[in-house]
Amino acid sequence: NSSSRTVSHPKFTVFTMMKLALLASIAAGAAAFAPSQGQSARASVATNMAFENEAGVTAPLGFYDPLGLVSDGDEAKFKRLRFVELKHGRISMLAVVGYIATATGNRLPGTIDFAGTKFSDIPAGFGSLANIPAAGLCQILFFIGLLETSFMRDWVGGESVGDFRNKYIDFGWDSFSDEEKARQYNVELNQGRAAQMGILALMVHEQLGNVDDILPFKLI
Repeated sequence: NSSSRTVSHPKFTVFTMMKLALLASIAAGAAAFAPSQGQSARASVATNMAFENEAGVTAPLGFYDPLGLVSDGDEAKFKRLRFVELKHGRISMLAVVGYIATATGNRLPGTIDFAGTKFSDIPAGFGSLANIPAAGLCQILFFIGLLETSFMRDWVGGESVGDFRNKYIDFGWDSFSDEEKARQYNVELNQGRAAQMGILALMVHEQLGNVDDILPFKLI
């Protein structure tokens, strides 16, 4: 009867979704980089020739594409995947820093709305989304949309995929040697990959309830 039915625990359901998201991210994150086993020798050679010298092809994995998403050597597809990887990596780096900063007790001073809600009243982690006032969430979404449609776009034809300087912000980039630029590209890509895994790991540990155990310190 209905009383004997098993009811799934909400926390278990969310945790299961987190694990699925982690697995999906690992699969997607492998998209732009080693020859896919099982592909024909011709396809593997063509792919290596096309992308083996691209940024992000670093030891120990080299060109790593286990799903064979660019095994056909399609440069347009590779650039699209690289653009997505860069964007996700940049967002994840900000997310990890923001998560750690708030999880270790750091907050802005003052109030977040006219009702007197303090920033210190907002919990850390993803639980904050349910406690930020609706107007605040709308502002965050508006700001993201503004960045997506206006600033985080290549309007003038950048030097590489993901170059959003638009001949305005430089920070000395044009003075770097080709070797230093290649090093900086690899640093950003690899740190972005690590951050994607990092924010997903923090999501999982939040559901496990042991984030405080792995972050027992204050940053400031």
